[in-house]
Amino acid sequence: MQQKTILDHHQFEITIKRLCFQLIENHHPFNNTVLIGIQPRGVLLCNRIVETLHSLNIENIQSGVLDITFYRDDFRRRDELVKASSTKIDFIVEDKNVILIDDVLFTGRTIRSAMDALLDFGRPRKVELLVLVDRKFSRQLPIEPDYTGMAIDSIASEKVKVQWKENDDIDSVIMLTKDE
Repeated sequence: MQQKTILDHHQFEITIKRLCFQLIENHHPFNNTVLIGIQPRGVLLCNRIVETLHSLNIENIQSGVLDITFYRDDFRRRDELVKASSTKIDFIVEDKNVILIDDVLFTGRTIRSAMDALLDFGRPRKVELLVLVDRKFSRQLPIEPDYTGMAIDSIASEKVKVQWKENDDIDSVIMLTKDE
């Protein structure tokens, strides 16, 4: 496999900060806005966004974690045993601005599942989507992000991987391409 760095750790940090400034511009003072990370990797981005907002003296951020395992349209088609993650939303989403957060937007199916799962917690006033990477030419559903770290052109055989220092000892985004 060939590997190409899309964002190095410095660019990664700048991108997160830019996303935070966009959120501040649209939602400050966050009185009626909540952030929800989609399990598993959207949670890492959500945590980083909250951490960065706190470093910018934005304190009253409500954030949660959403597991969509049993809302996916493909979970029954898997041969292996499906293991669910946890959901932790200890606030009311009714009539709030909800920002769903995920690392990579690919087909849109994860986001559709997340919106279905979110409705079990109430009816938000508005739902927005924040992603670190938008693979814009691979959508199967009409879903577009409101906040994008970066958009890339990629084909289905390429894989975009977000590396997090919490798991991978480095923050970066790489594209993997199969050798021919």
